[in-house]
Amino acid sequence: MDVVLVLAGLAGLLVGGDMLVRGAVALARAFGVSPLLIGLTIVGFGTSAPELVTSLQAAFAGSPGIAIGNIVGSNSGNILLILGIGALIAPISVAPEVLRRDGTVLALATLACAGAILAGGVGRMVGGAFVVALAGYLLATVFIERRRHTAAAEMYEHEAEVLPLPRGATWRAALILLGGLAATLLGARFLVDGAISLAGRFGMPEEVIGLTIVAIGTSMPELVTSVIAARKGQGDVAFGNVVGSNIFNILGILGITAVVSPLAVPASIAGFDIWVMLAATVVFLIFARTGWRVGRREGAVLVTAYMAYIGWLIATV
Repeated sequence: MDVVLVLAGLAGLLVGGDMLVRGAVALARAFGVSPLLIGLTIVGFGTSAPELVTSLQAAFAGSPGIAIGNIVGSNSGNILLILGIGALIAPISVAPEVLRRDGTVLALATLACAGAILAGGVGRMVGGAFVVALAGYLLATVFIERRRHTAAAEMYEHEAEVLPLPRGATWRAALILLGGLAATLLGARFLVDGAISLAGRFGMPEEVIGLTIVAIGTSMPELVTSVIAARKGQGDVAFGNVVGSNIFNILGILGITAVVSPLAVPASIAGFDIWVMLAATVVFLIFARTGWRVGRREGAVLVTAYMAYIGWLIATV
């Protein structure tokens, strides 16, 4: 029964997250929202919705290991697995302006996340600061891009255009959005309940479940978007998708979750997994800076590192 709940939850998050993003983007287009704003905010929030709902459900259920493990594991997975797979499909080009600005924000957010986790907990004050920082980043980005159309703006616009959207009346897009939201909420509930039961049955720490099954499941929308972008030869979208998602996960998802329910940090995450996330981010930024691209060789390194990381987590339970 536990496995069935987990599988049902993963399916709900995959289908619901996809519907949520497509419905929201189609609705925004119908109301004349610019591609820049759609790519920067709606796609970013939409692809991170499974992480948000799942982490909130886990926090409410008194399982901070799953809540924090989901965020840390998702960020490591986004870089090592999802970007790695995208680079294996087609080399990913990196715009220098995007890396200098958004890459810097990602590095600072990752360091702030590591600091909070190493301090032993993420309270409401820290969570609130993260949310304010995210709002400031979004407002500054919109202001800059509207004044000076840069490569970053083109990347966000491509992100809004890469997804195949539902056709038809506005009400149909609204129904898809609502259906996606319902499926995401239900999927997160099933996944968290199943993960908690699974951890108890097999004697596995909840944070390991959060770092593996839950993190991979909630990252499926990012994987779908990155694979579609890579197959279309729009590697900048795959790059922006991962950078944006990781920024949203730390400043938005961790921030909102901590504001709603302060989180205690499991010792294992502070002792090992946060360092994996930090190392993955550093390697990712170095790869992106070298030749302004992430090629197939780098993609293979990233995927291999992720397999080794997951293998280590399972072997040391």
